[in-house]
Amino acid sequence: MIDLRKMPKVELHLHLDGSVNLSLLEEYYGRNLKDEVTAKEKCLNLSDYLSKFLLPVEYLQSKENITKACHFLSRDLENDGVIYAEVRFAPCKHTSILELEEVIETVINAFKKGNVLINVILCMMRNDSYQDNLKVIELASKYLDKGVVAVDLAGDEAHYKTKEFEALFNILNEKNIPFTIHAGEIDDFDSIQDAINFGTKRLGHGINAFKYQELLNNIISKKILLEVCPTSNIQTNVVNKYQNHPIKKLKESGCLISINTDNRTVSNITLTEEYQKLIDNFSFTIDDLIKFNINAINYSYLSDSEKLKKYEEIVRYSKINL
Repeated sequence: MIDLRKMPKVELHLHLDGSVNLSLLEEYYGRNLKDEVTAKEKCLNLSDYLSKFLLPVEYLQSKENITKACHFLSRDLENDGVIYAEVRFAPCKHTSILELEEVIETVINAFKKGNVLINVILCMMRNDSYQDNLKVIELASKYLDKGVVAVDLAGDEAHYKTKEFEALFNILNEKNIPFTIHAGEIDDFDSIQDAINFGTKRLGHGINAFKYQELLNNIISKKILLEVCPTSNIQTNVVNKYQNHPIKKLKESGCLISINTDNRTVSNITLTEEYQKLIDNFSFTIDDLIKFNINAINYSYLSDSEKLKKYEEIVRYSKINL
């Protein structure tokens, strides 16, 4: 019998500011913060969910605080059985004291000291200026394969359409910088199709694709991975209740899926707990969970040799415990 917590896991869609350890924040601010930084099972709307990030972002402004947050997150991932993670953050959000390079180097160096292999994805923000997002690309180029492995586009996709960022993704393609794109979470067909047209191999969320057979066919034929975060989707009212999440339909249609928490603290969830929810609500099997993790390894931004090591770790554990 597999112990879900000990089962080797891979997390590809994880935000640093949404995963700052609660006890660390409470120690710093000197009060109980659960209601202020942890979302309810059902938020009023996306704005209500996003309000939980205000204090963590305020906290993540100094080298000391960023380093502590990364150390605690690394420990939390280790305790959750995670053997590889890609943690994303928007460096431009953390510059009240530090320069952009200092922010990135602090995160990279802090994660290197943990027991879990963690790489970094830099987020461009939809509500930021073209110049600020261009800086993110330049920094990703500078630190590529030195702790940074990719770029993401995050933020309010309903008000800042994916199509508007085509020029930035042209630059990423020209520079051969890997990228993933938040698309198909709040917005719909056009957002996902534009992300596909830009050449993405991974979609952050992407769950609204289930509404359109044309999109599903495109995602499946191009072998694009969906970074699915079920609990987060319920909390932000993208899906009305867990039992109605389209993850099973997406899987049965042939989509490649990885399972993620999105924001461990804000969503108050671990991968172990997420796996248990999938078993309880959709009768997913251990074999399904193993496949999700193998998908995640295959679509991670690791080198081929590192992918093989993590793949062997997952298979070895499974053979011993199944």
